[in-house]
Amino acid sequence: MSLTGWGLTQPLNCATVSRLISELNGENPSGHGKISCTLAAAARLPSILVIERARLIVRILFVITRADTVGGAQVHVRDLAQALIRDRHQVLVVTGQAGDYTQTLIERGIPQTSIAHFGRAINPLPDVQTLWTLRQIMRTFQPDLVSTHSSKAGLLGRLASRFNRVPCLFTAHGWAFTPGVPARRRQLYRAIERLAEPWAAKIICVSEYDRQLGLQCGMSAHRLITVHNGMPQVANQYRAEPSRSEPVVMTMVARFDQQKDHGTLIRALVGVPGLQLNLIGDGPTLPTMQALVADLGLTSQVKFLGFRADIAACLAESQIFVLISHWEGFPRTIIEAMRAGLPVVATQVGGVAEAVLDGVTGFCIPPEDETMLRQRLQQLMQAASLRQDMGAAGRQRYQTQFTFERMYTETYQVYESVLSGSGATS
Repeated sequence: MSLTGWGLTQPLNCATVSRLISELNGENPSGHGKISCTLAAAARLPSILVIERARLIVRILFVITRADTVGGAQVHVRDLAQALIRDRHQVLVVTGQAGDYTQTLIERGIPQTSIAHFGRAINPLPDVQTLWTLRQIMRTFQPDLVSTHSSKAGLLGRLASRFNRVPCLFTAHGWAFTPGVPARRRQLYRAIERLAEPWAAKIICVSEYDRQLGLQCGMSAHRLITVHNGMPQVANQYRAEPSRSEPVVMTMVARFDQQKDHGTLIRALVGVPGLQLNLIGDGPTLPTMQALVADLGLTSQVKFLGFRADIAACLAESQIFVLISHWEGFPRTIIEAMRAGLPVVATQVGGVAEAVLDGVTGFCIPPEDETMLRQRLQQLMQAASLRQDMGAAGRQRYQTQFTFERMYTETYQVYESVLSGSGATS
């Protein structure tokens, strides 16, 4: 931390700030304008502590593994970092090898650095090198708090923070041992997360489903806290018209990989003529899905749009949003769809049902249930008024539950509890 406005720029810890408050009070024996706040009380103030002309600035280091893609975790870090900079805090984002996400951070003026040997797969030598590099970055940046995201960054970031004696948080964007993940991988990451859990002062779960999963795994209830994802507001021009019917466009925004179940969605489209499907994203399973579309004779109904940066604009041209998956945490794309006023059809995995109210804002589908998915798509395809009503209900739910400012406020309260010592654990 550093204080500006008093000509002080040296790094400050909590004890230094407390001592400064005492010194300032001691220099003012008359008691006029005396500073009466304690450090604990100061830490509860939203984003800044103002002591007459002084401002408490928090230095936060974000660590996230992948920069070759812009998924939900990357958007989460990007939006938090931008809001913290807006509130005059100091931020640095550390990623693996530079990629599309790196350019996104640069364009938004977010300080970042990449570690070339920081990869997603477990690889002992590069992982040790990454751990050493993270420790060096922490010594240079001198963060008050480290915030880690994704499994690999969570493990190495927490360990580096422990060695450097810096408070650390881990945000679980869906546990890597959640049901639906392949069994061997699930067992490995369950053991890793049990080992690494005590290295974080707090673990933020993006859904209550994930918090309960952590508790079932044996994690400490006082360490786990639920903060649902949130997305920033957008201009009214990005509001969809779900009742429009010529044609009815359904959109899915998802990477083509093992987690997503594009195959079930594509097969369910057979027998729903007139429904156009736009698939946004790229990834390793894309060629397989393109071949499936051709084999089923759906090339006129299905469009592969690739990676798109204008998701809000794409959703505004849609009438239905769909997300069919094998596992999830708490998908941000569903929040984006609700923000646009679209009915949502999604697989009931992870925290999906905490966003989508079945029969109210859309429909929740059991995993790999092609028949029920087809029925729900037919139902929405044939009823413009149902699409309109569900979309409106989803939009209302977004405004009351899933805005970015709500998420930012709750997340910063977790930061404050850790920085004040009330959230620290051993």
